[in-house]
Amino acid sequence: MRIWDVEPALLCRNHLLGEHRELHAVWSIITRNKQGYKNHPETRRWRGKLAALYIRHESLVREMARRGYRHNSPLNSDLAVGDDGQDLLLDSIDEQLAILESRNCGCPYDR
Repeated sequence: MRIWDVEPALLCRNHLLGEHRELHAVWSIITRNKQGYKNHPETRRWRGKLAALYIRHESLVREMARRGYRHNSPLNSDLAVGDDGQDLLLDSIDEQLAILESRNCGCPYDR
């Protein structure tokens, strides 16, 4: 499970769509108080920061639209409460970029 902290435009197709899917999982775990993955580091770092998670979702949606994907899974903005910024990183931005580049998947995407 991974919510990247890099600009969505840098993500290849698989990472962009994968992050979108995983973001929905984190959102569901937190907003519905689900037990599965509730203690995962990625889930824990977004607790109290649903506004920031909502903002990240919207940036992913904009990038998906730019690439021609149709989006049909909006988040409930009424639940977007808490901090509107994420300052807790599991890896630094430079480390995240290095991880993405090492996967030879097309990240960082720049088209």
